[in-house]
Amino acid sequence: QVQLVESGGGLVQAGDSLRLSCVVAGRTFSGYAMGWFRQAPGKEREFVAAISRGGGTTAYADSAKGRFTISRDNAKNTVYLQMHSLRPGDTAVYYCAAVAVDLIFALRRGVYEYEYWGQGSQVTVSS
Repeated sequence: QVQLVESGGGLVQAGDSLRLSCVVAGRTFSGYAMGWFRQAPGKEREFVAAISRGGGTTAYADSAKGRFTISRDNAKNTVYLQMHSLRPGDTAVYYCAAVAVDLIFALRRGVYEYEYWGQGSQVTVSS
C-alpha cells in the first residue's frame, strides 16, 4: 500500500509563490515516477508536471513552463512543486500521483497512467 500526503496549499495573491510538498509512504519511493495534477471546479483533472525516478527527467504542461518547477528528494520520500507568478487561473485542487516504472528516466503524463493519488491540496489565487 502506497500513501501520498500533500501539503503546502493555501490562499495567495496573484504574483505570489507557493511550494507544494507530497510525502510518500509505504514502498520504495525511488521506484516511482511522480506527477502533479490539478482540477478546477467543473473541469477535468489535468497534468501539471512530472519527474522521473531519479529526478533527471522532467516534463511540464504549457501552462506551467517557466513558472513551476518539480523536484524530488529521494532521501526524504518527497516530491515538490514550486510555483511562481501564480495566476487566478491556477486556482485548483492539486494532486500528487505515483506510478512504478522500470526505467530510471521514464515519466508519465496521463491521469490514467498513475497508480496512486494523494488526497489533494487546495490552491486559491486571488486577483
